[in-house]
Amino acid sequence: MTKNLTSSQTRIILASSSRYRRIQLQQLQLNFEAVSPSIDETPLMSEPAATLASRLAANKGLTVSRSSDTPAVIIASDQTASLGDTLLGKPGNEPRAIEQLQACSGHTVVFHTALWVSNGIEPALTDTVDTIVKFRKLSKQQVTSYIKKEQPLDCAGSFKCEGLGISLFESIQSEDPSALIGLPLIRLTSFLNHFGIHVI
Repeated sequence: MTKNLTSSQTRIILASSSRYRRIQLQQLQLNFEAVSPSIDETPLMSEPAATLASRLAANKGLTVSRSSDTPAVIIASDQTASLGDTLLGKPGNEPRAIEQLQACSGHTVVFHTALWVSNGIEPALTDTVDTIVKFRKLSKQQVTSYIKKEQPLDCAGSFKCEGLGISLFESIQSEDPSALIGLPLIRLTSFLNHFGIHVI
């Protein structure tokens, strides 16, 4: 295990282009930089949603790690969602977002948030946190109104749980509620402790 370090002594890189994950990591009051990884996020044939999230998180972390010219702790994460056997991606436009939320109405969706953390010396720590979300029964008018108000077009599942999207749910079950936004901070804090970075 590495010696105890503070965030000012260790270079921390968030391997992500997501503004949501940047905001989340700021919650831990760490000094970090964000680097956008360029990877192919296309699912493999018949790849389960949880496996896809884990693979993409690792690919993001490794890509940024290889491009770093100085030692650093790299944090990478990816999230996928599944409605039964159907993989829910980022909708990209309003019609797809409306269609996606209508499909989720009254059903349970599992969000898989994968985390990958490495200091480039020891084996990377990895885990996937599942969040089970039960959606309320929503009318098309409610769905359309929500999509137009919050424009969650870059979010898997077509909602922002940190915003108005919380009103879409009947219940949420997770060991780490922060995972639903995109970065599981409880698990991340434990991983950073392992590498000698203590938030408090």
